[in-house]
Amino acid sequence: MKKGEIYIFGFRGFPDVQGGIETHVENLAPQLAQMGHRVTACVRSPYVDKQHKEWKGVRLLRLWTVRNAYFETLLHSLICALVAGVRRPDVVHIHGIGPALVVPLLRMFGLRVIVTHHGEDYNREKWGWAARALLRLGEALGMRFAHQRIVISRSIEKVVTGKYGKSCEVIPNGVVFADPPREADKVVELGLEPGRYVLTVGRLVPEKRQLDLLRAFNDARLSGWKLAIVGRIDHKNRYADHLASEAALAKDVVMAGFQTGTSLRQLYAHAGLFVLPSSHEGLPIALLEALSYGLPVLVSDIPSNMEVVSDTNRVFRMGSIAELSTKIRGLSAMNLNASGREAVRLSCARRYNWAEIAQKTSAAYDELVNSKSGIVVPRLNSSPRYKT
Repeated sequence: MKKGEIYIFGFRGFPDVQGGIETHVENLAPQLAQMGHRVTACVRSPYVDKQHKEWKGVRLLRLWTVRNAYFETLLHSLICALVAGVRRPDVVHIHGIGPALVVPLLRMFGLRVIVTHHGEDYNREKWGWAARALLRLGEALGMRFAHQRIVISRSIEKVVTGKYGKSCEVIPNGVVFADPPREADKVVELGLEPGRYVLTVGRLVPEKRQLDLLRAFNDARLSGWKLAIVGRIDHKNRYADHLASEAALAKDVVMAGFQTGTSLRQLYAHAGLFVLPSSHEGLPIALLEALSYGLPVLVSDIPSNMEVVSDTNRVFRMGSIAELSTKIRGLSAMNLNASGREAVRLSCARRYNWAEIAQKTSAAYDELVNSKSGIVVPRLNSSPRYKT
């Protein structure tokens, strides 16, 4: 089958730009390029150096936007749509419901469009009513007018089918699997002892609820343990300031900042417990990464987390600091041996493999590209492909 020219946007950029969608595209796009698709990633000017033109077979098209929490995404999406209207790729693939506001414009240009719904962003605590309204509108326009819809979890599939009566393909996030590093020098540099720290990874924003974890960890009073909070914010906000202030006053809490590469791999590999206390997620890549290292995990009881973790002993009521603290104490006392960790790794590898995810995404592209020339290809199955 003919492979097409694909334009993708809806993210800040890559590589090594913090964010779930950014991580998703950073892993997916090179695999699609290896399959023969000509992939152009439209990245945002504040996040990618102008010298970077290509990465692992993916062309990086750096387009201007302002660095602003409220206008950045919409402005960049409009510019991306106009560029696509001029250059006319075979498929435009939009990631996220905010950027999906431009789907009707792309359809007016006669372009074929796929939207991946990564989560109900209008539920994020940081947004005011106007931003929430725009995000809801983006979801509605994207889900109604895209030629095809991809969702990363079954919980999002229920939202789309329930609200819009549209079928969608469930293609989850994936994770990169590698042998856990034995070295722990980066961990020690942060003042942490291998096997004796609780780890959380994510942006320092209200919906990640690191404050809940910090307070629960303090209440748990784990002798000899520390809490490592990994992540940075893109725009200064009161939540991050409050978190940093409480962390400075707390005992045994390490604000590790944004970590990537060897440092992040070591932090995952040598943690004693990974906790994700979020109030909102799509399908959390940080959780998948923790499982890929065989870590014991503890998560809030939101639907997206419970698609990944079904053991009730490893789930707590979101927002309940008392229950979180109790379960941290219990799980920290458990010692998951090497064979137990390897079983966790293998289970995760079967469920969240980037190669399979790329194949299913490529099939969606093939269907649209070859429909131009009248080639009939099987439609994607709208039922979930991954058991969780």
